[in-house]
Amino acid sequence: MIKKLIKTRRVSLSIFLFFVAIFCLALTVFRQNRMNDSMYFFLNWNLFLAFIPWALTSIMVLFPKTQKPYVLILLFPIWLLFFPNTIYILTDIIHLRFTNYRIIWYDLFMVLSFASTGLLLGLISLFDVKKILSKYFNPKLINLVMIAIMFLSSFGVYLGRFLRWNSWDIVNNPFSMIYDIAHIIIFPFKHQTTWMVTILLGVLLNIIFWTIKLIKDES
Repeated sequence: MIKKLIKTRRVSLSIFLFFVAIFCLALTVFRQNRMNDSMYFFLNWNLFLAFIPWALTSIMVLFPKTQKPYVLILLFPIWLLFFPNTIYILTDIIHLRFTNYRIIWYDLFMVLSFASTGLLLGLISLFDVKKILSKYFNPKLINLVMIAIMFLSSFGVYLGRFLRWNSWDIVNNPFSMIYDIAHIIIFPFKHQTTWMVTILLGVLLNIIFWTIKLIKDES
């Protein structure tokens, strides 16, 4: 009965998120038709990437047999690799500097719609991971893992926004990517912007995540 209820909720949530994604797509289509400018169509691709970690944990929620340790060992690194995409869209707000001031209010609403949807996907997925890990680890360790994930993801956002690395570059161009990461770690004082972005964004994500958790615990 409980498993059936969980599946029903997840399916309902999936349908809701599908329509939210359609709404976001409609915003870019409307803008393109009105302004004859497809500049912001990249947001749809970014949102698609944000769906990947959510899809992975949704599969594990709907099919509990996939929560076996050996499956988690395979899926968790993939999930962690794509999870920063759920946060990355927040940084797309920088593109507003190219927007015509007459429609900047519309572009702001559009970017925030995509960013909030991506963040929502990420938070749902993160709570899924927390629940799955609770089967194998104690709560204190899991809390530390959650905090670490958000800071690691913030670092991933920096790699994507400033160094232009993508999730799949770990396969396409692993050595160059590893070199850049190693240089940042070995010479931290030469990369102060990196650590500032990582820390500030990591703190913001932790504030959002733990606030929602406290609200859930109170309800």
